[in-house]
Amino acid sequence: MKNCFLLSLLTSCLLSCSFTGNKGAERDNLLKPNVIVILIDDAGYIDFGFMGSEDLETPHIDKLAKSGTVFTDAHVSATVCAPSRAGIITGQYQQRFGFEANGTGYGGSGDIGLSDEVPTIADVFKEKGYATIAMGKWHLGATKNNHPNSKGFDEFYGFLGGSRSYFPLDTPSKTKTLQHNGSPVKFEGYLTDVLGNQSVKYIRDNKEKPFFMYLAYNAVHTPMEAKKIHLDKYKEHPRKKLAAMTWSLDENIGKLIAELEQQNLLDNTLIYFLSDNGGAANNSSKMGLLKGWKGNKFEGGHRVPFIMSWKGKIKNNNTFSGLSSSLDIFATSLDAANISKEDLLLDGLSLLPFVTGERKGNPHDKLYWRKLEEAAVRVGNDKLIRLDNYGDVLYNLSNDIGENNNLIKSNPSRGEALKTDLEQWEAKMMEPLWGEDEKWMSVTRYIHEQLMENKEVEYTSPIGLDNEEKH
Repeated sequence: MKNCFLLSLLTSCLLSCSFTGNKGAERDNLLKPNVIVILIDDAGYIDFGFMGSEDLETPHIDKLAKSGTVFTDAHVSATVCAPSRAGIITGQYQQRFGFEANGTGYGGSGDIGLSDEVPTIADVFKEKGYATIAMGKWHLGATKNNHPNSKGFDEFYGFLGGSRSYFPLDTPSKTKTLQHNGSPVKFEGYLTDVLGNQSVKYIRDNKEKPFFMYLAYNAVHTPMEAKKIHLDKYKEHPRKKLAAMTWSLDENIGKLIAELEQQNLLDNTLIYFLSDNGGAANNSSKMGLLKGWKGNKFEGGHRVPFIMSWKGKIKNNNTFSGLSSSLDIFATSLDAANISKEDLLLDGLSLLPFVTGERKGNPHDKLYWRKLEEAAVRVGNDKLIRLDNYGDVLYNLSNDIGENNNLIKSNPSRGEALKTDLEQWEAKMMEPLWGEDEKWMSVTRYIHEQLMENKEVEYTSPIGLDNEEKH
């Protein structure tokens, strides 16, 4: 009898400990914030209501902006898709590992992609017990070791290339096929809706554990395709296709926010929203007062709309004017999740102290950009753009956001100082591992020359080269 009593007591204690342990783990999980990076493609700087658009409707994105902080001096680390994404996913200047040109080894050097030596943000979150998923456009390599499942993501639902049709393809290629963890997926309808529905499903499936979601819509990248119902809605609009595509994008971001609210997860979810670069020359996007567009080193190429929202944790209905970078997403997310970054090389830093009011001023004193022949450096409000074997231009953005007044002759010492700073940064970087097609190199150079001289740009793409894939 005594032995039976002791056995019963021991069993009760073990069950109690197990129950307490499980509850403790569940409680710890609840304390870990979810992180969602909503990355859109080739969006114009002023093409959202919260950025001042008067003709494109974005009510859900505007609501997200109002719920958090809008960064008015935020930049991506590259002016074209692939290297910009490499910077976001690693938190490093992508030039550190040779990922400088668009594509992933375009020009005969093979499909190189991300460096195997550089951890991704998904690697770190996965190691800390987070569920991780990448959705939508990847564009960071199509070989097995560059696949999202090899870069820290438990799940990948998207396509590997830089663009594709928004509707089903009869014979999709390797990089255009919609897939789930390597297995082809046949879908019906409109791809923006498909990705939006999958983002909602993923939240439902993972509501009991912390997750990191990289939600990379290919909207509003070309091809300019939209659903008929939305084309009819905007049939009199001067930018009909872009308006329809933007409306669909906004609808699906609204679905995501609504699901977070439905699952009582919104208060514990840090959300970023940004474009991977400036608006493209071929999708009717608008940059407002900014000079240039996707692919060049003027503000229109790399200054982007950027929202950071975390209900109850950071300021809402707020704007922040400090110099910020997409490189900061990695460090900020680790800070929010209380994950150490001591063993990581990161060029970004945490924005949390700035959006909570603990710190004021500029997160960055300097930012750098380079793609093959073109480079730029920002130090304070001064910015220098260099075109190899052509020259330099110098602007002060505090009173010349449109980069119209070249100060290189009136202030040569300042120009030399910024040029030296740029060269010192370059000395720490790697030579690019691949280049771009000579036709695109020529066009990009022409565009820079014209813009540097404040002259009209008469053409923006080479004849006979697929604009959607290469730029």
